[in-house]
Amino acid sequence: MRILVINPNTTASMTAKIADAAHRVAGAGTEILPVTSSMGPVSIEGYYDEAFAVPGLLMEIARGETAGADAAIIACFDDTGLDAARALANIPVIGICEAAVSATAFIAQRFTIVTTMERSRLPLEHLVHRYGMGSRCKVRAADIPVLSLEDPGSNARERLCREIERALLEDRAEAIVLGCAGMADVTAELRAEFGVPVIDGVAAAVKQAEGLVAMGLSTAKTGAYASPVSKPYRGLLEGFAPDRLVAG
Repeated sequence: MRILVINPNTTASMTAKIADAAHRVAGAGTEILPVTSSMGPVSIEGYYDEAFAVPGLLMEIARGETAGADAAIIACFDDTGLDAARALANIPVIGICEAAVSATAFIAQRFTIVTTMERSRLPLEHLVHRYGMGSRCKVRAADIPVLSLEDPGSNARERLCREIERALLEDRAEAIVLGCAGMADVTAELRAEFGVPVIDGVAAAVKQAEGLVAMGLSTAKTGAYASPVSKPYRGLLEGFAPDRLVAG
């Protein structure tokens, strides 16, 4: 099977990190197709960035499905554009926050998401409640700008570890979820360092995508995720009219 893994920001080095995490857990018959969005912000930190990341994300979803992808993963922990992508696509589309939270629920009663900036914490709290885990999951921000995760000279890892320590002590967390796709490369190190399960959403999403494809399942196309109504779009978004975007 072929799984499209989309980085909805425009930083290619982060895509490479995401792709590596996906390849490490993919089954022998799974081909990972990593893609960097061609338009939008260099990082997604809050609602404003998220809004402008969605058009490029949807373009890559449409292209990937046309090229034969069997499933798609949105590799941003905000689950950027997830509902719109599910409405557009006829293949399963998985967000890494939903994937990580649901996977962690199998192995821990109490867990904490450690994300980057405070402006990202509140959107993730909303997602946690949407996914039915509000009573079991807390969200913490480690005050880490997303792009500092790409800088070996930054103190991002130190701040991340400090917040994990607080989560284990103050939240009594039994597992830690890494709340940014850019943290995927330190998952194994953190498991060894803290002695608790540490979950990366990219890896969780790959295994869930494989499972859905193997079962022959895709997103329901009635109700909320019904295909978009064909209609003209105006101005700069003219090319994003549903029939034009799908046609490529």
